[in-house]
Amino acid sequence: QVQVVESGGGLVQPGGSLRLSCAASGSFFNIYTMGWYRQAPGKQREMVATITRGGTINYADSVKGRFTISRDNAKNTVYLQMNSLKPEDTAVYYCNSPTSSGSFTADWGRGTQVTVSS
Repeated sequence: QVQVVESGGGLVQPGGSLRLSCAASGSFFNIYTMGWYRQAPGKQREMVATITRGGTINYADSVKGRFTISRDNAKNTVYLQMNSLKPEDTAVYYCNSPTSSGSFTADWGRGTQVTVSS
């Protein structure tokens, strides 16, 4: 089974913070790199941050210094701490596992909506 469940989104004012969680199946989480992705209205889905099982991290330039990705391998959970949120961060946020060929292991699910607005 390959499945993820995202949670933690909501409505927040500019400058505020949210913490997203992604719960993954055990075999899926423990073997593969995990990532957060987002899709804003009228835009394609983009990578936000990725983290390998060993903790190697990559961020999109637009979130570097504001967002922090982490994972708890024992709990099969990956997190995205989002600080200093901006209206342009508004999007549906998804988690998934990228493959070596640039596709993704899991089907895209519902994601979790993040709305940054005053």
